[in-house]
Amino acid sequence: MKLVVLVCLAAVAVARPQFRVDNPRHIAILKDNRVDHGDGNFQYEFETENGIYENVVGRPGQSGGQTMDGSFRFPLDDGTIAEYRFAANENGYQVQSPVIPTPHPLPAHAAEQVAFAEQERARGARWDELGRRIAR
Repeated sequence: MKLVVLVCLAAVAVARPQFRVDNPRHIAILKDNRVDHGDGNFQYEFETENGIYENVVGRPGQSGGQTMDGSFRFPLDDGTIAEYRFAANENGYQVQSPVIPTPHPLPAHAAEQVAFAEQERARGARWDELGRRIAR
């Protein structure tokens, strides 16, 4: 009997809420809407008081898979908000955001070399795997 009481007390202690309302780590959920039509069409929207947000719409894809479009955002350590828009479908996952780094533009001399190689390729030039020209 003592063992049963001890196990129940341990279960209550483990199951207690992890955050108090006055705890600064507690983040309230402002919105949590979910709709599932049961046929592959769904939508959900989630938002917290600290700026985390997600909205996703899903539907059956053309090839039998799932297609999803949506957006999400969250606060960064510097206080700015990172925002993303995405599409996930037969073509893979495509995401757009001003936060995603983009490659630097090619230097002028590199762009000239690329243009020259394209002109040579248009004239019928070919190269081997080491970059040596083998045909014109």
